[in-house]
Amino acid sequence: MSNRRDFLGTVMAGATLAGASARASAAGAGRVIGANDRIRFGLIGAGSRGKEILKAALASPNVEAAAVADVYSGRFAEADKFAPGLKTFQDHRKLLEDPSIDAVLIATPQHLHARHFVDAIAAGKDVYQEKTMAFDADHARRMRNALDGSGRVVQVGLQWNSSGGVQKVRERVKSGELGAVSLLETHHFRQTPYGGWMREAPKGFDPKQVDWDAFQGDARRVPFDADRYFNWRFYWDYSGGNVFENMVHIAAFWFAALDLSIPESVTSTGGNYQSPRMSPPDAFQVTMKHPEKLLFTFTSMFGNGYYGEGRNLLFGTKGTLVHTLADLFQVVPAGSKPESEVPKGPYKNPTEEHLRNFFDCVRSRSEPTSPFELGFRTAVACRMAVESYRRGTTVRWDPATETIV
Repeated sequence: MSNRRDFLGTVMAGATLAGASARASAAGAGRVIGANDRIRFGLIGAGSRGKEILKAALASPNVEAAAVADVYSGRFAEADKFAPGLKTFQDHRKLLEDPSIDAVLIATPQHLHARHFVDAIAAGKDVYQEKTMAFDADHARRMRNALDGSGRVVQVGLQWNSSGGVQKVRERVKSGELGAVSLLETHHFRQTPYGGWMREAPKGFDPKQVDWDAFQGDARRVPFDADRYFNWRFYWDYSGGNVFENMVHIAAFWFAALDLSIPESVTSTGGNYQSPRMSPPDAFQVTMKHPEKLLFTFTSMFGNGYYGEGRNLLFGTKGTLVHTLADLFQVVPAGSKPESEVPKGPYKNPTEEHLRNFFDCVRSRSEPTSPFELGFRTAVACRMAVESYRRGTTVRWDPATETIV
């Protein structure tokens, strides 16, 4: 799977007879939604990000929040503040049984994405799937097999791609003013302990409110641990660290703007120097070698904010494009220096636009801004970065077996 055409071919070739039958049933499960019909949606995962996208979704016209599912029942009261009267379930499958729910937003920890996604597609729901779309390559394949032939609309929560910057950068690159590009340097710097992810159990927390078995999903079984639950981003069993949290956003932007394939190889190195409670690194660099003759680097740290959360440089033979998270950029001709620093400008989070695009596509049955195949490519690339770091060696993508070797 080296490009979008190969991706679609693999999807078609990978369908099994039994799976096709099941997916055909799922395709017929969803009701036909008219251009002016109200869309009823459910939320699976009501943590901090879940509540953010719930609030953003409710800003879209003609939608209604119907239900919320979370393994921790203590979150139901918080979700109800955004949409009073929500039905509540600890078992997400109960939410999916409601035939009046057209779509679901999935904002659970990363290791649970495949389970919730596959179940939602089987239930005939359209899906807004938070990033990183898949925890590993096996999960990505399972999700693709579930989606194939289902007719479901999927938007991956790579909201930066709804800012309009992808189109601007693509046009500048295609114009030829940069010449041949061969190096992309990207950055995500925070001067925030633990990246701002540290969570404490709420006052009066009762472990009996958590369905611990459901939370563990496919991960290895361990006794209940409140820190593992509230700080799941600190554990490799459930998280890919800042690769899965923020590198994926930057990767998705540039994968779309430059039409990049899954990298041929990835090398990742770094360490955890200031965050002893966290297993993933707090300072690291990822280098991805792409078949499009491009070297893509990502550098991240939590001890210094110099570059900010998205200062990127695309180097070409005729010039350099400097891009920021606020979608402000300048092109510096070769042999010149920038007249001034690229202005940082105010950053407007495009999550509302991203969800509005999803609901629009649920009505029109068209492809969203961040479709499944973009989620697939970026999820595999991010998993390669995690695998390289943990193995201490360069890893490669085998398109024939769709495995990381």
